[in-house]
Amino acid sequence: MSTYSVEVRKKITFIFFALFFIFFLLVLRLAYLQIIKGTWYQQKALENRIREIVVEPKRGDIYDRNGNELAVSINADACYAVPAEVKKSEDVEGVAQELAEILDMDQEKVYKLITQEQHSVWLKFKLTEEEVKKLREKNLPGIGTIPKPQRFYPKGNLASHVLGFAGDYNQGLEGIEVAYEEELAGINGYLLVEYDAAGHEIPESTKKYIEPEQGLSVVLTIDQTIQYIAERELDKIMLKHSPKSATIIVMDPKTGEILAMASKPDFNPNEFHKYAADVRRNSAVSDSYEPGSTFKVVTLAAALEEGLTNKEERFYDPGFIEVNGQRIRCWVHGGHGSQSLSEVVQNSCNPGFITLGMRLGTERLYKYIRGFGFGSTLGIELPGEATGIVVPEDQVKPVDLATISMGQTNSVTPLQMVTALSAIVNGGKLMKPYIVKELRNKDGEVVKSYQPQVIRQVISEETSKLERELLENVVSHGSGRNAYIEGYSVGGKTGTAQKPAPGGGYSASDYIASFLGFAPVDDPRLVCLVVVDSPKGYPYYGGTVAAPAFREVVGDSLRYLGVPVRYSEEDNKSAEEMVTVPMAVSYTHL
Repeated sequence: MSTYSVEVRKKITFIFFALFFIFFLLVLRLAYLQIIKGTWYQQKALENRIREIVVEPKRGDIYDRNGNELAVSINADACYAVPAEVKKSEDVEGVAQELAEILDMDQEKVYKLITQEQHSVWLKFKLTEEEVKKLREKNLPGIGTIPKPQRFYPKGNLASHVLGFAGDYNQGLEGIEVAYEEELAGINGYLLVEYDAAGHEIPESTKKYIEPEQGLSVVLTIDQTIQYIAERELDKIMLKHSPKSATIIVMDPKTGEILAMASKPDFNPNEFHKYAADVRRNSAVSDSYEPGSTFKVVTLAAALEEGLTNKEERFYDPGFIEVNGQRIRCWVHGGHGSQSLSEVVQNSCNPGFITLGMRLGTERLYKYIRGFGFGSTLGIELPGEATGIVVPEDQVKPVDLATISMGQTNSVTPLQMVTALSAIVNGGKLMKPYIVKELRNKDGEVVKSYQPQVIRQVISEETSKLERELLENVVSHGSGRNAYIEGYSVGGKTGTAQKPAPGGGYSASDYIASFLGFAPVDDPRLVCLVVVDSPKGYPYYGGTVAAPAFREVVGDSLRYLGVPVRYSEEDNKSAEEMVTVPMAVSYTHL
């Protein structure tokens, strides 16, 4: 064999083995990809075709104490985008333009949403039938619709400050909605949807569906009927007196349950974004004010409990009282003269209450101020509860002690005032105020129940009984005559407090008018506070502005609750004409 033939054979052999080796490597690689890594690549291919869409749970409902719906969830179609699928389109700008036209949205905003580096994004909630129809007809890449629970408040503005509202993403933002977000929200589910190579959702292609877990429902202590009555009377106040705002709270003094909590102006939680933040703020728990003469119920309770006065004691009011070189005047020019303790209370006599405050001294008075819950939160299940402002005890000067005794200098919240009076008239027990009665699951079963809680015993049963009698005289003979309810015995206290002036001191023309009361006197079922901030015109007194609203709210509520009539018009023959108390305090230097 020639040398040439041998060389050719060697080359052919080399080429053969080289090709065989390459083929062998290809077989090994193919085996590796199909056998060893096959499952992994199958999963990756599946991930490119299948997307996970979050399915939100039905948010728990909110009910009043009798099962009336106050906040519910309804299913409404929502439009979503899967940006990774949208980007597969050759004309993302065109997709954005068509979406903007269908959904009536800004094109630039839509473009930013559909090109985000997120798995999926929401484009619009609460779609109309026409919008859903057009979206399905267009079948745009990466765009789909899905039923999404949305919050709805069937009673509109009713109890809006208590309920708060849930946002576009069904998350609680204010009120009970945010306070009980964890319980109401539930747990997300999800579904897997398959897309074709062009990014279009394949009809009837859902691969997997994990059902969301519905949130718990919240049952409030609020009574829808009493809440309506309170809001009705607030509307009358706003119309007649044009104040900056007005608030009413109704409490069961024996349990601490809030039966109504209303403020005006209010808002419609279905359209919460149309209202300013200050309108949405729950002033019943968040706002502080100097209460004026309604605070005298605390000074009276402290003096009675400490044994520093009694029904037989007489006081002399010359029209003023001097404290540390300053003259604090009574609202009656020339004073009330000689008075019994009962008359001091029914006349809201400033010098009389200052006398009680000075007898108590700062330490003892502050024991009761703190004891009744002032200067701290009470723990109600609502966000934004304020503490009020209580001057530190070591900074209280003699004139401060005098004005504090009458309801100025320190500030309180409406919730604190109604809770304090509840303790004064219920036998002396400070009850924790609460507004949530129970939590229920989707089957209506109670999973958690809230019970009345006694925070502390502040005064004795005997003191409570005596103060109820003294406060009844305010309504039957004194400044609270407009709070009288035919058929029921009523006790309470008026307040007409000068508002602090911007430059210091107190305004001579801006007031907070209030009435704080309870009924029936012998066995209190309801405690109610009416606060009116800056009523316009004259008269602006608590006895003329706030007391009539108290009468209507408590009278209608007692009849609604079926409380028996025990006190007739004949029993009230001794009632004198109404006395108005212009202001809580006014003092000048000698």
